[in-house]
Amino acid sequence: KKAPGMANKGPSYGLSRQVQDKIEQKYDPELEGRLVEWIVAQCGSEAGKPEAGKPGFQAWLKDGCILCELINSLCKDKPVKKIQSSSMAFKQMEQVSQFLNAAEQYGVIKTDMFQTVDLWEGKDLAAVQRTLMALGSIAVTKDEGTFRGDPNWFFKKAQENRRDFTEDQIKEGKNVIGLQMGSNKGASQSGMTGYGRPRQIMNP
Repeated sequence: KKAPGMANKGPSYGLSRQVQDKIEQKYDPELEGRLVEWIVAQCGSEAGKPEAGKPGFQAWLKDGCILCELINSLCKDKPVKKIQSSSMAFKQMEQVSQFLNAAEQYGVIKTDMFQTVDLWEGKDLAAVQRTLMALGSIAVTKDEGTFRGDPNWFFKKAQENRRDFTEDQIKEGKNVIGLQMGSNKGASQSGMTGYGRPRQIMNP
């Protein structure tokens, strides 16, 4: 049975609809394999490898060490200064939340973020996967030379939030907005022909 309001959700860009639904509904073992491979590529073999399956994945990431290593390996300025394994719950949780803060700074949007309890109490490991997928996508999109592994594991994020539009694109954008308002005052011919061009920025 579909959740109410699911049917009229607009298209989700980047991920195909099917994949999106699959991710939203449940933990994906296939995705787990890909994420484990990426994290090991990113952090090095000392990260070890978890036992296959949800409990293994959870146990592997739960104390926050590997997550913090992961975000540090992507950022030039190593946002998490001190990473230490601890058997104390509050220490582990603190480390997980340090990862989450750093991931947000890195560009993962709030809606893609898991909560500490999702991982720590195994409440929603699919959300943990979602955060890691988002992180990988951003790393590939940023292309800062810190990403290790296969870029094809991730979808490039649509770049619609890029700040560095050229003057022309900004002008074109204004013309397009003018046209939509039903007034084409000042819309030049170049604005008309360029109508489709800004769209391409959205495509990976």
